[in-house]
Amino acid sequence: MSTRENPAGLVVLAVDDEMAWLDEMKYLLGGNPRVARVLTAFDAAEALRLLRSDDPDLFGQRDADESTVDAVFADVSMPGLSGMELARVLTAFRNPPALVFITGHEENALEAFEVGALDYIMKPANAERIDRALRTIEKNKQQAAGGARALEAPTPDDDEVIPVELAGTTRMIPRKEVRWVEAQGDYARLHTTDGSHLVRIPLAQLEERWADAGFLRIHRSFLVSLPLVTELRMSSSGYSVVLGGGQPKELPVSRRHTRELKDRLVRAPRQNWGQQ
Repeated sequence: MSTRENPAGLVVLAVDDEMAWLDEMKYLLGGNPRVARVLTAFDAAEALRLLRSDDPDLFGQRDADESTVDAVFADVSMPGLSGMELARVLTAFRNPPALVFITGHEENALEAFEVGALDYIMKPANAERIDRALRTIEKNKQQAAGGARALEAPTPDDDEVIPVELAGTTRMIPRKEVRWVEAQGDYARLHTTDGSHLVRIPLAQLEERWADAGFLRIHRSFLVSLPLVTELRMSSSGYSVVLGGGQPKELPVSRRHTRELKDRLVRAPRQNWGQQ
């Protein structure tokens, strides 16, 4: 176990069946100022034993309704109980810890987000990438303690990555590459400069998650990146927007969304949306 002089910091659990990688995770996590304690487990069974413990020597004094571990950083492929199976067990916890996968298996990214993983980091990880995940975990913990919603909406400083599958290959699409999103039932189609990608995420969920990153709902079927809006057009049939960032694309604006769109476009220069 690694400890720091930061009693208000995060308690994290690193899980990997390969000692070299476990030591590397412990080193990266323990060297971060956001972390108070680092626990380690060589497999998922040992991880669950630690997660169900309330030993104050391991976790310090915490309130009865507070999780003993704030976050689990786990590999995907482990003997016995796999990382994915561990994730499904964690969903049954009353106050489940945040889950971050650090793995060399890129093909499991989509499944990881479906089971509730907060982040998916490819090996070898680095201190900056670890800190980005820890920053989100820390903010979520602070929001939950303050009575705010537990899941943090991405901020303009954080470029979320979306895993998409195509012909058995998982590709990681940065949010900054998305020009607009189109609703397709319970799915959403992400439109980028080099094509489109279907993901199993409802448009309403992306609308909420990406609101602070400059995306706005302009129609029941469309979510657009405000920094890419180059024109607002009016015709006899109503308003539409033209998007840049590639081949110009014109999309309709519904009447119910027109006022908010105009207001956001007027405020956009002051908020420097185009620099995000």
